[in-house]
Amino acid sequence: MSATATTAAPSRTASLVGTGLVAAALASGATAAVAAAGSAAGISLDVDGAPIPVPGFAMLTAVFSVIGLALAVVMSFKARRPRRTFVRTTVALTVLSLVPDLIADAASATKALLMLTHLVAAAIVIPAVARRLAR
Repeated sequence: MSATATTAAPSRTASLVGTGLVAAALASGATAAVAAAGSAAGISLDVDGAPIPVPGFAMLTAVFSVIGLALAVVMSFKARRPRRTFVRTTVALTVLSLVPDLIADAASATKALLMLTHLVAAAIVIPAVARRLAR
């Protein structure tokens, strides 16, 4: 029985990481697509007078998705209810991530587009990773 327990944890972790990385890649593409569509529709990507390049949306989404994935891995080992803890934590962090967009020196449409990209990424990554965590 202990052999099963020792092989189950790495297998679960590998599944969690694999799913998380796929979700991060999908979210990165989605946020870049949303930013590109917004730009094509005439929404400025300028914040504080400097443009945010469309690939920057993908890069930052990937970075923060991997940080979220790292949180999920830690929670899978440390939290009594990993799924619930992960969802609550990441939803709170997503809400907090909207604050800089609200106070940024940018047009209202730009702020809305920035917030939309955060919500798109969260809608892809959080459920995908949460499904791989124990209840």
